[in-house]
Amino acid sequence: MNTMTDNGHAATLRLFFALWPPAGLADGLAAMADAAVRRCGGRISRRENIHLTLAFLGERPAAALPALAEAGRRVAATSFELCIDRLGFWRHNQLLWAGCAPSSGLDALVAQLGAALAAAGGPAPERQHPFKSHLTLARKLPPATRAADIAGFLRADLPTWPCTRFTLTASCLSPAGPSYTPLAEFPLMPGFES
Repeated sequence: MNTMTDNGHAATLRLFFALWPPAGLADGLAAMADAAVRRCGGRISRRENIHLTLAFLGERPAAALPALAEAGRRVAATSFELCIDRLGFWRHNQLLWAGCAPSSGLDALVAQLGAALAAAGGPAPERQHPFKSHLTLARKLPPATRAADIAGFLRADLPTWPCTRFTLTASCLSPAGPSYTPLAEFPLMPGFES
């Protein structure tokens, strides 16, 4: 949650770096999520909220934004493509996710972003577990959901995802669900890696 100062400006922001899928892929992912939630239950992620988190920073002072933007600008990773080819369910947090095979391009981006944050004196990403690329499609699925319950919802016609830029994004939580606002965008260098 963002806290406000006396003059109405945010004193802290809930921040993360992310990749955002192109419209056609986001549409396909949202359709998969809708079908799974209709069958299994849960709460679908809004199409415009589907993203791949590169580094979750948590609550940070608004004054940290320039250093975080500088860290994003220091990343010199190459563009790459992802193929979303799997669905999963994390029972411990009742989360349906889509993901991809390991990608050297994605791994390089995550590593360079972490190094750039450290070099800029910025905060380290908040990680409870090693990085696992995923896009959250739905939350609060019943704990009894099984892999077999969701396996049939993976669409074979999802387009390949050309990852050419990433963002620094603010998150605002509310009872209606999160809303996300990109604050800065950072291009990746031309030349695709897998």
